[in-house]
Amino acid sequence: MLLEKKIPFSYILNKVKYDLLYVTVIGLTVHFLTSFFRDFIPNMPLAIPAFLGTAISVILSFKLNQSYDRWWEARKIWGSIVNDSRTLVLQLQSFVNSSEKEVVKKIAYRQMAWNYSLGQSLRGLNPLENTARFLSATEIEQVDKHTNKPLAILQLNNADISHLHRNNHLDTYSKIQLDSTLVRLCDSMGRAERINNTVFPSTYRLFLHFAIYFFAITLSMALLDMKIYFEMPLLILTSLFFFLLEKSAFHMQDPFKNRPSDTPVTTIAQTIEINIRQLLGETELPQPLKTDKFYAL
Repeated sequence: MLLEKKIPFSYILNKVKYDLLYVTVIGLTVHFLTSFFRDFIPNMPLAIPAFLGTAISVILSFKLNQSYDRWWEARKIWGSIVNDSRTLVLQLQSFVNSSEKEVVKKIAYRQMAWNYSLGQSLRGLNPLENTARFLSATEIEQVDKHTNKPLAILQLNNADISHLHRNNHLDTYSKIQLDSTLVRLCDSMGRAERINNTVFPSTYRLFLHFAIYFFAITLSMALLDMKIYFEMPLLILTSLFFFLLEKSAFHMQDPFKNRPSDTPVTTIAQTIEINIRQLLGETELPQPLKTDKFYAL
């Protein structure tokens, strides 16, 4: 997630450098062709690129709204995960007999592992990375057999809760409450996976890029009487504005692709870990992630 820090110009430039190169080539080509065939090409009214620019702005506005909705939904999902992770541990401490503190601790540790595992899985990284601190070697071996590693961790927690209920360490009403919390966690995982697996139509981006390039062509033709050293900077800066907005929308539409603009799932998972460890009465806590970069992991 981007922080309220100065974003390096190199980061911005890297996102649009190829698009600006294409616009420069297009602008120079159109300028020299229209100059050479000036007597055969009718004048391009400035109203045409102005109309195209307005249309592109409307389309970009729609795409930005849709992309932000996906990004904000992802952030709300992880907000629910924070709440339900805390709730699960609080419920266990309240409902389970004090003689079963070790089981409560085991489930709490698995919940911390689940948060890290889910974040890694959504980003397409190794889901079991950062989980060895929370899971035993046997549990890791069990989870590794599953395709969906976070779901396997939830299954282990569910099995322990059912075992507590069968051995009368947990009454039926309390088990129902814990089951509801596990259902919400599973639902949050499914919602995040749905966002991750639903591809934003690639043709939309393709047509939008085509429209911007066409806008650059018509604007270059309309500015034919302008000196090239004034025309090209104007053409590049105008196109830059459109491409930056399009890139912003493109990055927000996929909030789990391990980019600076992503939902900070690692930071959130560590916050949950600190909260749960404090609920367990532990004093040795991990330090909150600090970064000198302009984004949180």
